[in-house]
Amino acid sequence: MRGLRTTLALLLVLAGLLGYIYFIELKKPPAGEAEQKEKVFSVQADAIEHLEVKAASGDRTVLKKADGAWTIADPIAAKADEGEATSLVTNLASLEIQRVVDEQPGDLAQFGLATPRVEVAFGKAGSPADGRLLIGDRNATGGEIYAKTASSPRVFLVSSYLESTFDKGTFALRDKTILSFPRDKVDQLEIVTADGRLAFSKRPERWVLEGAEAVRLDQLQVEGAIGRLQNLAMKSIAAQEAADRDLTAYGLDKPAATVTIGAGSARAVLAVGADDGAGSRYARDASKRLVVTVEPAILDDLKKKADDYRPRDVFDFRSFTATRLEVARGASTVAFERTTDKDGAATWRQVQPAKEVESSSVLAALGALSGLSVERYVDAKTRTGADAPVAVVTAAFDEGKKTERVAFGKVGDEVFAVREGEPGGAKVDAARFDEALKALDAVK
Repeated sequence: MRGLRTTLALLLVLAGLLGYIYFIELKKPPAGEAEQKEKVFSVQADAIEHLEVKAASGDRTVLKKADGAWTIADPIAAKADEGEATSLVTNLASLEIQRVVDEQPGDLAQFGLATPRVEVAFGKAGSPADGRLLIGDRNATGGEIYAKTASSPRVFLVSSYLESTFDKGTFALRDKTILSFPRDKVDQLEIVTADGRLAFSKRPERWVLEGAEAVRLDQLQVEGAIGRLQNLAMKSIAAQEAADRDLTAYGLDKPAATVTIGAGSARAVLAVGADDGAGSRYARDASKRLVVTVEPAILDDLKKKADDYRPRDVFDFRSFTATRLEVARGASTVAFERTTDKDGAATWRQVQPAKEVESSSVLAALGALSGLSVERYVDAKTRTGADAPVAVVTAAFDEGKKTERVAFGKVGDEVFAVREGEPGGAKVDAARFDEALKALDAVK
């Protein structure tokens, strides 16, 4: 009898195990096939044209989409942050129920949904309220948050990372760009600070410095300055409508820096004012009453000297772009030219005085010369020794379309480079210059 009871017990355990395998394991989706979760809303992201967001902070923001662009309609009229608005509609359309908690909850307060912390309503064209998401507290593990829709009593869980996506105040949802201008049409840049004025003009192929058109400019430095101004974002709003008499409080009556960007006949002007005492600077678009705060580093950028916009390299050519190199040292001159055979292979030959040389040793010398960098620029009054140069280097590059000539002089232990057609000169590292000369002497 006892043995029979043991056998029955084992059979029950076996039946339970088989049931588990059937209902739990065999009912699982095949390997590699994700379990299909229920969507909260049946809507396409690009169909949503109306949003209303009530944040935990109490901010209520209404956004509308027209002609493919989002704007804030309430509580202010402003451009919306396209990235934030797109994130909202995308996540609303793809929002999935992780697990249903209660189909008919008796008390919503236990889920933080009696008074939801965050609410997001959306509507398609012509319908401002097609759906509303209510967000409550996090669950016990903190990995998910309780939520429901306004049209159903059912309480469910959604991923907790979505909380920060939907909990957005008005400032977070607005476009934070300060200056608006067509980047591809910018042809003027003027920067005025207490240290002076810099003005750049765009020629067909390059930027030039007003009053010193012959000075080489690092084109990327100028373009970078314009890019930083285009991407400059407000950190906060100090005053929505500041009268002229109020600008003194922000240091904007006499700005620390004023930037004017020209694009044809259009102008955009940024004024940077005083420190706000909290690690930022006051600033404003001169055409608006809005006063904002910005990162203080922008003032450092605007205080750069003219020399900061000049190249850090002595030469423009590179070993792979050079087609001819000529070096005069006293009464001696050597010249090298690059030739290309019918298969496109490039070799270097010495043409003055003519003799066979190893291309690799010429390339090493070209690399040493093109690697010379500027330590600092000096004005035309500085003695450079270039009137009695120790070496004059002339290089042709870009398939012979461009040529540059640089005279190197010595004053004591210092070496200076003076480019033909440019005022002043540049101090270079004496040791690196000597290495370049040794590389020329080592051409075999």
